[in-house]
Amino acid sequence: MNLATQGILAILPVITIMVIMLVFRWSAARAGVIGLFVTVLLSWLVFGFGSDVYGNIGTVAAMGGALSEAVFTSTTILWIIFPALCIHHLQVHTGAIDTVKLKTASLSTDPRIAALLIFWFFALFIEGLAGFGTPVALTAPFLVSMGFRPVDSVALALIGHSVGVSFGAVGTPILPQIASTGFDGLELSGATGLYHGILGWVMILIAMFMVTKSMQVRKDASGHIWVWTFLAAVLFLFPFFGISRWVGPELPTLGGALFGGLGFVAILKIAGGGNKQSENGPPAKDIRGSRGKLLRVTAPYWILVSLILITRLIPGVREVLNSFAWEWTLLDTFHGRFEPFYHPGTMLFVGFVAGALVQRAGQADMKAAVSQSIKKLLPVTIALVAMLSLSRIMIHSGMIDSLSAGAAHAAGSFWPILSPMVGVLGTFVTGSATASNILFTDFQQTVARNLGLPVLTMIGAQGFGAAVGNIICPHNIIAGGATVGLAGQEGKILGKTILACSVYSLLGGLLAIWLTR
Repeated sequence: MNLATQGILAILPVITIMVIMLVFRWSAARAGVIGLFVTVLLSWLVFGFGSDVYGNIGTVAAMGGALSEAVFTSTTILWIIFPALCIHHLQVHTGAIDTVKLKTASLSTDPRIAALLIFWFFALFIEGLAGFGTPVALTAPFLVSMGFRPVDSVALALIGHSVGVSFGAVGTPILPQIASTGFDGLELSGATGLYHGILGWVMILIAMFMVTKSMQVRKDASGHIWVWTFLAAVLFLFPFFGISRWVGPELPTLGGALFGGLGFVAILKIAGGGNKQSENGPPAKDIRGSRGKLLRVTAPYWILVSLILITRLIPGVREVLNSFAWEWTLLDTFHGRFEPFYHPGTMLFVGFVAGALVQRAGQADMKAAVSQSIKKLLPVTIALVAMLSLSRIMIHSGMIDSLSAGAAHAAGSFWPILSPMVGVLGTFVTGSATASNILFTDFQQTVARNLGLPVLTMIGAQGFGAAVGNIICPHNIIAGGATVGLAGQEGKILGKTILACSVYSLLGGLLAIWLTR
């Protein structure tokens, strides 16, 4: 069987899921189960999973190993969703979310500017600190509490944080590229940051367009939103690009969101937004006067941020926490690793418990938050396990390798335009930009050398594509949807994010062509 045929057959599970979720609008769970069935058949009949591939252990053991990895990874993702849900329900039960909304509204009477602060600066800041789905799990419920529809809230959270994913979790996605390419962190961060630095404004414009469509805003507040949107893009992207170019991969997203967010709020106040009265709330001066109360109601968030800063940025702490790990290996081939004291889910859970204590929440509020969160997890688990099982079988059977090799063979000298899409594919299948870089960095490097293209530029395109793939990967959509009660309606979210992903990755491909000429 030639490379092109293998590539076409290997992409069938991905196309199946896309069609089921986008055309039929079925749930991710149903799409995942059907996609898994297609994957299992192809892996056995075409790619020889358990016979030609892993023939030494047999079909049953190979399949069991892949499914074990899927169940294990699902558990680690649920450990992020569960405490994020607990925090959201706690904030609702104690009324803390109403105070936060009033404070946010006191900065401007235009709800779109408040949304801009949340889906852009807040989501990017959390991405820079924690990554691994945490920004979506926190941002989407926040936006719902501000009056956005749940589908729009998840889509905004996904699109808003995507520009910073390449340097999420203090630069984690770059680490596998450093290990496999020979380039240092600064060279790689500069190559990847260039793509986002030039194109990042596209994503904030798309997100703001969604905001203006989904919210009813007062006529007197509709005049200058695009100026504020442009300002928000500039305030994030300039420090982001500068840090990626001259400092390294650890801080572009975190620094861009922090400096940009502070600058945005300062300019907003100077421009007079802070002196305006919220449409339905108390005067802004009353809200500013109750700083102690504001600290209490935001306790889960600043406790979380403090924990992540301490564990990620203080030398030595990271290494100590990483040394505590639950690790397993099956048949010398399949494995999993969970670092309980370093995992963002643990930070979220500590934020939930400690935040409840600071707020002096009652046991009834905490029990209600935990109970409601558990109920929402049940339908999500099926979807996650199905999608991750599909992912692990595609990777272990060699379907992903065949797909990427077939695409490179067919594209030839036009490969740069497809290069970011390989990163997208990797994240779509694995649910992680880091995993996408692990999967495809060597491949991108080899193709670039064979075609005589600049390797560093093409590795940058891989990191860029891996970031944008986050907004369409089923795992993230399932996790985000679960936090706002959208389990079973994931197709609606995918319908809103796939256009943004297509436009951004295509522009990245065109930029790659220009950079390689």
